[in-house]
Amino acid sequence: MKITIYTDGSSRGNPGKGGWGAIIITPDEVIELGGRENMTTNNRMELLGAIMGLKEIGKEAKEIEVMTDSQYVKKGMTEWIDGWIKRGWKGSTKKPVLNQDLWEDLKKEEDRLKANGVKVTWKYVQAHVGIPLNERVDTIATMCADDANDLQLYRGAKSDYTV
Repeated sequence: MKITIYTDGSSRGNPGKGGWGAIIITPDEVIELGGRENMTTNNRMELLGAIMGLKEIGKEAKEIEVMTDSQYVKKGMTEWIDGWIKRGWKGSTKKPVLNQDLWEDLKKEEDRLKANGVKVTWKYVQAHVGIPLNERVDTIATMCADDANDLQLYRGAKSDYTV
């Protein structure tokens, strides 16, 4: 089964109040997730959205496509992370990698899925250009950062999902 996950993060101030969102789309179901932290950065929330999305996936998946509007997350997972690990979590400038704790969590989730035979791909999607699911996950992350009381997260049949 192929699963698509849209992820996003937001912060009000950098650092400031932050929120993350994930939308998981299976052939039959859609699950929206969101959460917040009081003092964080946008990049931490971008990472947390991806982590929390992947944590929801079990052994039923055969292929996962993670859609992110964060080049930081996409390039981190596809270009940079192996070098960071080889250098003991140091970047190319020999300085410690920021957000190492979350990068380790994200890599652990990807490795867990790959160990179960799941193909995981990371794709960049441009933000704020009218892509409905990316706009929705941005709304979730922003509303979580704002601690909005009227945020309704959907979990149910794909056929009933109106985004």
